[in-house]
Amino acid sequence: MSTRPRISSRISAISESATLAVDAKAKAMKAAGRPVIGFGAGEPDFPTPDYIVEAAVAAARDPRFHKYTPAGGLPELKQAIAAKTLRDSGYQVEASQVLVTNGGKQAVYEAFATLLDPGDEVLVVAPYWTTYPEAIKLAGGVQVDVVTDETTGYLASVEQLEAARTERTKVLLFVSPSNPTGAVYSREQTEAIGRWAADHGLWVVTDEIYEHLVYGGAEFTSIATAVPELADRVVIVNGVAKTYAMTGWRVGWLIGPSDVVKAATNLQSHATSNVSNVAQMAALAAVSGDLSAVAEMREAFDRRRQTMVRLLNEIPGVFCPEPKGAFYAYPSVKELLGKELRGRRPQSSAELAELILEEAEVAVVPGEAFGTPGYFRLSYALGDDDLAEGVSRLAKLLAEAH
Repeated sequence: MSTRPRISSRISAISESATLAVDAKAKAMKAAGRPVIGFGAGEPDFPTPDYIVEAAVAAARDPRFHKYTPAGGLPELKQAIAAKTLRDSGYQVEASQVLVTNGGKQAVYEAFATLLDPGDEVLVVAPYWTTYPEAIKLAGGVQVDVVTDETTGYLASVEQLEAARTERTKVLLFVSPSNPTGAVYSREQTEAIGRWAADHGLWVVTDEIYEHLVYGGAEFTSIATAVPELADRVVIVNGVAKTYAMTGWRVGWLIGPSDVVKAATNLQSHATSNVSNVAQMAALAAVSGDLSAVAEMREAFDRRRQTMVRLLNEIPGVFCPEPKGAFYAYPSVKELLGKELRGRRPQSSAELAELILEEAEVAVVPGEAFGTPGYFRLSYALGDDDLAEGVSRLAKLLAEAH
């Protein structure tokens, strides 16, 4: 009998998505009859706008879309994504520089798989979204964390990035607005970081999927637009999931220099072939339409954001900076760790999150999932009533800590 491992070491090293795991546990408890409120998944609670759904229905009836189409995406969608990018961020690209992917996650994976050789280092600002480390690891890259905290609004400085750079650094991952913190870099900060990357010949992979979800005086700035000299070394990943409430449609894209896009398209041609044609036509309607539906959702998110931050900061031992974008709050709960609560003394935010799920029937994602223990991520992309009820349950339970 063979003694070789059944699962490859490469795949064995991948961790389950912590956010999806928390969401799955919350849903299982709900199915068992428990009134769980889940702050775990980053998913708008709105339905996809009707005009987008109708475009998908029409596509499903069209025999043209019952067949294989180009692996890199429908030509009309690639052209529309290029036009949308110019409209929304002022960055001009050709349709040939666009690759349509199966959601933003595939774009992230393909970006790193295309750019990295084993041992190449990627600077990653922590807290970070849970998928980035796994995509980098699968590509053979080495993640180098640049840790931020609530005292700077979770923003990294050029000085921090320079301190982490080595001769093996190839890529900077730049994310604004950020998941999980909601941090948004100003135009000046974005430009300074971009110029630093350009000066050192680094590639920049920038995740812009929350570009339309910014609040108050915050402004989205594409690093590609802010620093034109990065054009030959910048890769943008994006998608329709968050902006248009289309998480389940699985359409994202990668934009970059032609040689990178061609190589990533070759990879996709063997991995998945084309993205579902029906979903691509829905995405075409989304990116070609106006942004009125997006504005309505953003208004609701903004209201919920202010409510959540206010309620969280009223809880003793909790400190939550105001997020400027996306739809997450990332409060520090470090002051609560080690205190007694319902006969237990949770020593980590992971243990505290588990206790909260059991005792208050509220699901949050602990900071360990994002590279910074001592915090929670709470999504405010859920109904106003559930949000208020969930945070009030949190407050009632955590008030018992001593």
